[in-house]
Amino acid sequence: MVLLILVGIAFLVGFGIVFGSYFGATKMPGMVLQRKLDQRLQEISMPEEVLSPDNRDQALRKTVASGMLPAFDKIVGATAKGTKLSAWIEQSGVKTSVSTVLLFSLCLFAVFGFIGLRLVRLPIAFFVVGALGFALPYVFLNWKRGKRLNKFEEEFPEALDLIARALKAGHAFVTGLKMVADEMSDPVGPEFRKTFDEQNFGLPLKDALDNFTTRVPSLDVRFFSTAVLIQRETGGNLSEILETLAHVVRERFKILRQVRVHTAHGRLTGYVLLALPAVLSIALMFINPDHMNMLFRERMGQILLMVAIGMQIAGYIWIKQVVKIEV
Repeated sequence: MVLLILVGIAFLVGFGIVFGSYFGATKMPGMVLQRKLDQRLQEISMPEEVLSPDNRDQALRKTVASGMLPAFDKIVGATAKGTKLSAWIEQSGVKTSVSTVLLFSLCLFAVFGFIGLRLVRLPIAFFVVGALGFALPYVFLNWKRGKRLNKFEEEFPEALDLIARALKAGHAFVTGLKMVADEMSDPVGPEFRKTFDEQNFGLPLKDALDNFTTRVPSLDVRFFSTAVLIQRETGGNLSEILETLAHVVRERFKILRQVRVHTAHGRLTGYVLLALPAVLSIALMFINPDHMNMLFRERMGQILLMVAIGMQIAGYIWIKQVVKIEV
């Protein structure tokens, strides 16, 4: 029975991965581009005189994704933890809300807990395995957030060069922000678009840059904001400063790639050590199922299985921290 459940779960996961990869590779890029094109055409085609004063005020307000429980989003948004989670979701680029994430986490907690209780007949298994399911949405958001911030930092030097060239051509700094917003793709373009819109709608440049550094928690962005604000107070050649900053960021990424090459062996070791027990367990289920079923039937085997899973996770986190080098 346990083997049939595992085979069924493996089939569903494999089918979902294959179908999702095919759908993402064939349909999603066209759908995203078409949606962006429709939004852009709608913005251009809407005349300004059609907008009443109330509609103009509404267009300038910041819109927040509405989830399944808007009242819950409003309550949680007033707390410090809720505000932090909302900023985390915004930085990940995922169009969702706090209530949606929490409801999805609770559903995964129940599903994973039930599966863990069926496999390991211990009450604590429901909470331990359910906690892993509860953490999956946050792990996904953290992965998307890190990937988006890394992509921003890699493309950030191009934005700095574009602003520097605009300044050399005689344009204002705000015009350089608009050029970056128009020319560059996500995530650099939309973030500079927000900064330009905030400044264009009357917010002081210092506050707009402070909001920029809050939305993108990067040391390079803080350097950029500080350099711009100091130059506006003391004067100087801002284009040369931005070119120097772009060169420093590129050199830092060059060193970072060299570090990743030197730490590749340690990262691969962590992946192998994490996957080896699971692969061996699946192989032994086919070779000697009676021997492996003792882990799920006997109380001592169930305890050892839970301890092994915990030690595997702790070992992987430890190896990941060892090979993680900040540049």
